Amino acid sequence: MSVYYGGCDVGSTYGKAVILKDGQIAATAIVRSEIDPDMTAKMVLEQAIAQVDGLKDISGLNYLVGTGYGRNQIPFANENISEISCHAYGVFTLDPSVKTIVDIGGQDVKGIAIGDDGSVKEFVMNDKCAAGTGRFFEAMARIYDLDIEKFSELSLTAKRAIPITAQCSVFAETEVISMLAKRKDPAEIACGIETSVAKRCFVMLKRVGMRPNVAITGGCCKNKGLVHELTKIMRMDLAELPVDPQLMGALGAARLAEAKASGAHKVA
Repeated sequence: MSVYYGGCDVGSTYGKAVILKDGQIAATAIVRSEIDPDMTAKMVLEQAIAQVDGLKDISGLNYLVGTGYGRNQIPFANENISEISCHAYGVFTLDPSVKTIVDIGGQDVKGIAIGDDGSVKEFVMNDKCAAGTGRFFEAMARIYDLDIEKFSELSLTAKRAIPITAQCSVFAETEVISMLAKRKDPAEIACGIETSVAKRCFVMLKRVGMRPNVAITGGCCKNKGLVHELTKIMRMDLAELPVDPQLMGALGAARLAEAKASGAHKVA
């Protein structure tokens, strides 16, 4: 009889789920978050479960771990674990050589140092300001009337970056609008936005004692302009994970569900 484990990451912007069947990733899903975290968790798990042969509903999971900002509001989870631990463990199970993570989510940015066993050695978090988060990039892209992908592509065409000096999301938005009104190059402004966020991420990585290899997780990992600028500032390539980095929290939760159900792992 097959054994199923689940991880559900309810973030502020997206809900993510990973289902393991007999130790292998059997299904993944990503949905836009609803106002109610419970509803987001149910939706994303149902989408993932529908892809798995032999699994009919949530009750068929042998163990389910919830994570993310909405983890305390997933009533059908067996346990909830912080997204910091889940991102660290998810990356560790894919590539143990990665020792440092920058996780850029919808509402915060985290720098995480990973121990040799996949545990969290150190972390720092910026959750007091939206600058540098997914919501910040959404706001910047709206100014350009572009989606995130097109905004990212535009930044990559710039020959140079026009610096963005504001440290606050609201003031940065005003600064960008002012620059565009003065007819400064839109691509160079976009590149400046990506560079300013990359510098913030680099500072967080240094604060946790950045060690190679370094990986980026969270939804902003798909922002190619940001990845490009961060790589330049770090002067090293980011590790390429074999699973969508946006799923790292959910994958870590599923792997921890598997390990904890067998009594093989404890999380502080």
